[in-house]
Amino acid sequence: MSQNPVPQSTPIAGLLLAAGGGRRLGGRPKALLPHHGRPLVENAVRVLREAGCAPVHVVLGASAAEVRERADLTGCVVVDNPDWEEGMGSSLRLGLASLGGADPVPPAVLVSLVDQPGIGPEALKRVLAAYRSPATLAAAAYDGERGHPVLFGSDRWADIAATATGDRGARVHLTNHAADLTLVECADIAEPYDIDTPSDLRRLG
Repeated sequence: MSQNPVPQSTPIAGLLLAAGGGRRLGGRPKALLPHHGRPLVENAVRVLREAGCAPVHVVLGASAAEVRERADLTGCVVVDNPDWEEGMGSSLRLGLASLGGADPVPPAVLVSLVDQPGIGPEALKRVLAAYRSPATLAAAAYDGERGHPVLFGSDRWADIAATATGDRGARVHLTNHAADLTLVECADIAEPYDIDTPSDLRRLG
């Protein structure tokens, strides 16, 4: 396996999972939560771009039409997930399928979640630096515990899609290939909290 970082001529794609309906937030779609005066989804896209990801694919679900109307997703490949209520797995499958149809197909994808505004571009860049080949499997870690974002080399997409069901996302693949996983410690530069409940809204700007 090559130990050279990915050439600048072949950027790694970004995949933002932003389909959640915010059930514990009273049904407020997470993508539209206000953050510094703009929808939260815009912040997550900006972070991916500032880290160097291109292209950026965004999977929407809850209130997708409203998100498209209110959020500036210019330049993104936006995919609607009609089955978003089935869980993160369905969004991950759709996102990987969208990336697989890109021309050219990116060598890898960095997957992030819309509701983690405490994770900025510095952490994403650190995980991106773990790329070695289309077989790369890497994830941010916080005090040794695996979290997001997660980096999937393109050789792994088919198996991830085949095992991504319900809310498990890529957990089956990550568990089955734990020996291949590179953990990238990011606790010193990011906070991996989720915006899940009304009390979490205080973390938004």
